[in-house]
Amino acid sequence: MTRLRFVLGDQLTRGLSSLADIDPAHDMVLMVEVAAEARYVPHHKQKIAFVLSTMRHFAETLRAEGLNVEYVKLDDPDNTHSFTGELARAVARHAPTSVVVTEPGEWRVLQMMQDWDLICRTDIRPDDRFFCSRAEFTALAKTGKTSRMEFFYREMRRRTGLLMRADGPEGGQWNFDPENRKSLPRGHQPPPRRRFEPDAITSEVLALVAGRFGHHFGDLTPFGWAVTREDALEALDHFITDCLPGFGDYQDAMKAGENFLYHSLISPYLNVGLLTAREVCERAEAAYRTGEAPINAVEGFIRQILGWREFVRGIYWTGMPGYAQTNHLNAARDLPALYWTGETQMHCMADCIGTTRRHAYAHHIQRLMVTGNFALLAGVSPPQIEEWYLAVYADAYEWVELPNVHGMVMHADGGRMGSKPYAASGAYINRMSDYCKGCSYDPKIKLGPRACPFNYLYWNFLIENEAVLSPNPRMAMPYKTLSKMPEEQRGGITRSSQAFLASLPVWTKTETPVAEPKPGDRP
Repeated sequence: MTRLRFVLGDQLTRGLSSLADIDPAHDMVLMVEVAAEARYVPHHKQKIAFVLSTMRHFAETLRAEGLNVEYVKLDDPDNTHSFTGELARAVARHAPTSVVVTEPGEWRVLQMMQDWDLICRTDIRPDDRFFCSRAEFTALAKTGKTSRMEFFYREMRRRTGLLMRADGPEGGQWNFDPENRKSLPRGHQPPPRRRFEPDAITSEVLALVAGRFGHHFGDLTPFGWAVTREDALEALDHFITDCLPGFGDYQDAMKAGENFLYHSLISPYLNVGLLTAREVCERAEAAYRTGEAPINAVEGFIRQILGWREFVRGIYWTGMPGYAQTNHLNAARDLPALYWTGETQMHCMADCIGTTRRHAYAHHIQRLMVTGNFALLAGVSPPQIEEWYLAVYADAYEWVELPNVHGMVMHADGGRMGSKPYAASGAYINRMSDYCKGCSYDPKIKLGPRACPFNYLYWNFLIENEAVLSPNPRMAMPYKTLSKMPEEQRGGITRSSQAFLASLPVWTKTETPVAEPKPGDRP
């Protein structure tokens, strides 16, 4: 054997750079399940099961191809439970001439790799599964084309040719977002979603996770994620055929008890490597060109991948490690326990956290404008809410989670991700969902015991951050309204906010982050 090919759990792509020139006769693929990666934050049980099962299936695919695969399972009695420890053991066993690995997605793992002290050479290769490499993003930043996502997105459209024609963008404009903000009509039924029954490998993993991580947040079953490339491609086809046509109109909509609506549900597959960004975008573009889906739906979907996904990765790698340390609004409140328990009378928060608990999933508006909006308005400490998002979602890896939460949700980066905070009162949630119907609070009431907490927390957020935010031109309108507000009303807002926030129990790391099912929760 000459080279040891080390494949991480989010690198399950056959065309991975570290596997590109593998010699089946001499090289060995190493894959390891280690407890350190399951526990550095208390990951959702389904997330752990999803990653372990996809890893085991990928290893079997490589073996079927004739490659030599050494796979260390979590319950191996000799497992050291760290990447460094397992790699050192493998190097000692096989004495390779080099270790070949694709660069990791997370800063902490890159630091780990750079600290490896092996008896052989380490070859860390670029991850070429993205449209824009780390080096290319850095070069674009020097030209000013990454100052805002929209500028970067248009450049990527030009470079890739996606949704482009000779004279400019398809449809005559770059962005159709104004058409994509409809709420669901009364009585509207989203399409049923394709889910996948666990096979023998997944069933074994589910039992393992139940035994070792049963105290972690989230329901382990029912488990419906695809765990092979073949099933992930089927999930993509299902989305393109059954959901993409309605995705544009209703991508910002929310409905109580509806976990998925028209969303793709493929982000876990993209981020673990079962699907590639290019094939997903090309499949969506083909649906537009054959008339299967309208331009507003296809453009909005491609923008999420070609625009936002690539942009946040670039922000992460050009900004780390300092990016994670910023706290522009000096937010310092401890994370309320309701994020782990789901125990709250706010229907919107209870529903979104319930969906998260059941499926390790919530769509982007639930994450940004409900759970994220509340954390912003409450002034939650950025590291605490970032750890929650990283732990509870199956698609969450730090490179994509951190900029989205640190920048878009918490505005902790001072505007690098977005030009203004995504702050909203209860009126937005009422307009885009049916959560407010039957809620203990009323979005039309501004103060008092039945007032929606989002209402007074919104204005309190503006009051508390007036010195920092009022100079922002995009905040001129709300601050103009605030300037006309009587002092008595401002005082009532402050008192109501302080009393409400003080009434919320906080979560501490000594507590077990488990949310129990509530009566009436839908499976």
